[in-house]
Amino acid sequence: MLDGASLLVVDDEAIMREILHSLLERQGCRIRLAASGQEGLELARAGTFDAVLLDVMMPGKDGLAVLEEIRRLDDAPPVIMITAFGTSKNTREAFKRGAFDFIEKPFKNDDVLLVVRNAVAQQRLMSENRVLRQNLRAQAGRFSDIIGHSPRIRSVFEIIAQASPSRATILVSGESGTGKELVARAVHANSPRAGRPFVTVNSGSLPPDLLESNLFGHVKGAFTGAVSAKKGLFEMADNGSIFFDEIGTVPLETQAKLLRVIQEREFRRLGGLDTIKVDVRIIAATNVNLQQ
Repeated sequence: MLDGASLLVVDDEAIMREILHSLLERQGCRIRLAASGQEGLELARAGTFDAVLLDVMMPGKDGLAVLEEIRRLDDAPPVIMITAFGTSKNTREAFKRGAFDFIEKPFKNDDVLLVVRNAVAQQRLMSENRVLRQNLRAQAGRFSDIIGHSPRIRSVFEIIAQASPSRATILVSGESGTGKELVARAVHANSPRAGRPFVTVNSGSLPPDLLESNLFGHVKGAFTGAVSAKKGLFEMADNGSIFFDEIGTVPLETQAKLLRVIQEREFRRLGGLDTIKVDVRIIAATNVNLQQ
């Protein structure tokens, strides 16, 4: 349980430092030694330790003062106080300042190991909890518009994380109101295209001719009322993502033109002869089974 634990021993007595170093090193611990309170405090500030063993009575900065300053550190390790003067006053004061436990000299090796194991176990548990909270906060930031912590929602997060780095076209299926656009936006936000345009197309709200004009744009005079050239949504989404809500409502003729964009990454404006190159990722959604 102590294998690999990082410990700091602070004691002004050289013989005591060596005894503790020998005992703990045999358990697989990595040990740093300090001969004064000030040196111990500097090591604690500079390093990361699973526990600190700290003598109470030392010249200069005593153990209680060092204890108080160590406990103020970010991710402060548990501090085990060591003393030959185990008065109730010292004990109360040490616990008041945040000591994890007390060891009185002369001590038994097993007693020291028991207290150190408990301290290291607590610190490792707290470290794991901090990492878990950080991961949850990071996950919440990446999928901030999707709320939930159930196993099914977490599985959605995992799928989004796997799909986001890809350039592949994505189909999101689900009943109306289940958040398909939120998933699409999360895929875009976690992809290399984040920060580039995310354009939405409500496929079922426009008649076919108007839908194609909106998607691909048109040149001047392409149809009645086309008094000037107009960019389509694919051009607006260049280097980004375009989201087709209810892709199943797109007419077959328009679907054939979408296939060309997917395969060739190019299209023509309505009425135009020039080929326009685009780099757009298509994310589509449907509330029906398209294979039926």
